Amino acid sequence: MTTNAPRYLLDNAAAQAPARLAALTDMFDATTRRHLLDRGVGPGWRCLEVGGGNGSIATWLAERVLPEGDVLVTDLDTRYLDTLSIPNLEVRRHDIVTARLPESTFDLVHVRLVLVHLREWAQVLQQLVAALKPGGWLVAEEFDSDSLPPNPTANPGEVLLETHTGLAKLMTDHGFDRRFGRRLFGRLRAAGLIDVGAEGRVQMLHCESAGVALIRANAEQLRGELINAGYATASQIDRDLARMDESDFMMPSSTLWSAWGRRPAT
Repeated sequence: MTTNAPRYLLDNAAAQAPARLAALTDMFDATTRRHLLDRGVGPGWRCLEVGGGNGSIATWLAERVLPEGDVLVTDLDTRYLDTLSIPNLEVRRHDIVTARLPESTFDLVHVRLVLVHLREWAQVLQQLVAALKPGGWLVAEEFDSDSLPPNPTANPGEVLLETHTGLAKLMTDHGFDRRFGRRLFGRLRAAGLIDVGAEGRVQMLHCESAGVALIRANAEQLRGELINAGYATASQIDRDLARMDESDFMMPSSTLWSAWGRRPAT
C-alpha cells in the first residue's frame, strides 16, 4: 500500500464524476429521502449535509425545511454545488477531516458515502455527533461491498467482473472499509446515540441500470490506477465494460446501509 495515497480516489474533478453522481442519485435518493422523512425533517429544521455531491439531497432538504429552516451543504470540491441558487441553502467548501463544524447546531446531519472512504472516520463521526443539537438526528449511509459479492455458484447468471474485483482491491489500498456499512449500527451506538436503527438495500444490476452506470464511471475514472497497480489489464477492463452492455448481464449491488440515531436530549 502506498503511503502517499490520496484520501479520496473518486474526486469530482474527473470527467466521469457527473455520471457517477447521477447514478448515485438515481440509485439511492428515494431511499435517503424516506429515511430523512422518517426522522421527521420538516419546516424550521436546521440541516447539515456532508459530502453533498451534485446537491440533489441538499436541494430537497432546502425545500422541505421552508419557510424558516436552512441547510448547510459541504464538500471537498463544490463545483456541482456552486451552481445552486437557493436562498436557504449555504454551500461551503470543507474538509471534514481537518476543519471543524459548529457544535450543537443542527436538527439533522446527513452523510452518504463519505465515512467509508476515511481512515479518520472515528474522529469525523464524533464531530458529526457533536454538531447535533440535543435531540437531533444523524443519518449515515454507507456501503457494505463485501458481505454479498456476485456469486455465479449461488445464483447462476450473476457475473463477477475482473475489473470489479480490481476496483475492490484498489479501494481497499486507499483506506476503503468494505464492510463499513454493516458496522454502522454498532458504531452509532458506541458514539452515544440513542434510538439507533439501520436498514440495508441491495439492487440487482443489469445493463440498463444506474448501478451499471456507476461501475462503468468508476472503472473508467480509475482505469490508469487499476492498470498501474496490476489489478486489471487494459483488455480485461475493455472486456468487462462491453460485458455490462449485454442484455443477460446481472450482478447484485453493494449493500447501502442506512443507519440513524439521535443525540440524547440531556
